Amino acid sequence: MIKAISRITALVALMVVAIRGALSFMSWVEKQEDVEAVWSEDEDLEEVF
Repeated sequence: MIKAISRITALVALMVVAIRGALSFMSWVEKQEDVEAVWSEDEDLEEVF
């Protein structure tokens, strides 16, 4: 019984870590898209001059 509880606890902890990692990665991807938008705006401004 204690072994089952420890396995369930380990599974829940692993799922929490995996979800946090996925959310962190998605947040990083959004930030990268924002940075690319800034870079492309800078390039457009350089082309005007």
